[in-house]
Amino acid sequence: MSRPRIAVLGTCDTKLAETLFLRDQIIKAGGANVLLLDVGRTPVQNSHIDVPNSELALLKSADGPSSMSQMSRADYIKYMIECATPFVAELFQKGEIHGIVSAAGSSGTSLVTAVMRNALPVGFPKLMVSTMASGDVSHLVEETDITLMYSVVDIAGANSVLDQILTNAAAAIAGAATAYYRSRNEGASRNAGAEQRRKRIAVTMFGVTTPCVDTIREHLETKYAYEVYVFHATGAGGKAMERLIREHQIDAVLDMTTTEIADELVGGVLSAGPQRLTAAAEAGIPQVISVGACDMVNFGPRDTVSAEFTSAENKRLLYEHNPAVTLMRTTPQECTRIAEFIASKLRAKAIRPDLVKILLPTGGISMISTPSQPFYKPDSDAALFDTIDRRLEGSRIEVRRVDREINDKGFALLAAELLVEVIRKKEAEEQSDNVGS
Repeated sequence: MSRPRIAVLGTCDTKLAETLFLRDQIIKAGGANVLLLDVGRTPVQNSHIDVPNSELALLKSADGPSSMSQMSRADYIKYMIECATPFVAELFQKGEIHGIVSAAGSSGTSLVTAVMRNALPVGFPKLMVSTMASGDVSHLVEETDITLMYSVVDIAGANSVLDQILTNAAAAIAGAATAYYRSRNEGASRNAGAEQRRKRIAVTMFGVTTPCVDTIREHLETKYAYEVYVFHATGAGGKAMERLIREHQIDAVLDMTTTEIADELVGGVLSAGPQRLTAAAEAGIPQVISVGACDMVNFGPRDTVSAEFTSAENKRLLYEHNPAVTLMRTTPQECTRIAEFIASKLRAKAIRPDLVKILLPTGGISMISTPSQPFYKPDSDAALFDTIDRRLEGSRIEVRRVDREINDKGFALLAAELLVEVIRKKEAEEQSDNVGS
């Protein structure tokens, strides 16, 4: 393929003219071919549709199109997501598309963004022009890199505002797809040579663990020439890291900041969900885990903290990190639950427990939990440390206590070097297997 190809997804039974306009503008922008997929509910006849909805629907059921027309809107959307996702995924895996774009209202946006999230990896160009792009879009994007462009006016008929926005979207996806196409070709050329790919290391960070992570990043980049990806532990950050691990885009993990677990268990606003800590364990890649910022649960402005935590009977220790973020200190009971979550996930999911190491900074697990700081509560930290020790006993997962605080340079360097040690252990095993075969 001498030029990139862009998949255009459209609900052609309701947005045919607008989808065709978007298609034509991509072609006019030059440099890219187009593959138009109809993800609409009822069949449409048009010579520019390359993959009709009947072809997609038949992938799932022999009577696809006729049964879809009888479905509720919600059922049709779920059905078409299940039809289009494997089709688009196969196009990507074969290297037949290099970008994806759509323009839609609420239903079409829900459908197409689900296909983008489920079929395509982080880094693949994804652009959604939507009437929904100006509100809360977290459910559309989740932890992926979908780009949303607000349509301003409804996607309903031609007018100068919508035409210009669709023209801009066409140019944007054409440019992104061209850059992606070139980078893939250049990467293939490099891989064909002798250059060895750098190890890709994920590190989790929060504001109160930043000094630790900065030291780790600089050390791994300068001494070992590793490529370091830092993930902000805001819920979406943890989910994004887990996704990239599952996409085989990460080789090892320094999970220094596991605070998202506290939010998941206690009811904070920055949870990464119940599957946190599973991807690396299931992949069997080297990982060093700590308990950074497990001394806190995150909420929005102070007046948004639940009455459950501010009542006279249960008044909790709160700290205003900034006007938009209020932190609540975890209790010994909550720290016990956090530790049990960590231990149970690793016991159940780690296929290579010998490649998993846990470091516990007994001098303080965040910038504000050291002596003289507002979240200094040794009883809570002791509950966290003791439970992890006890629950992982006999698991082959090493738990090491270090008499330093998490942001101490010595602790950060110890964590970095421990990960390098585990990486080299795995490399040695792989080399031995290759010699043996």
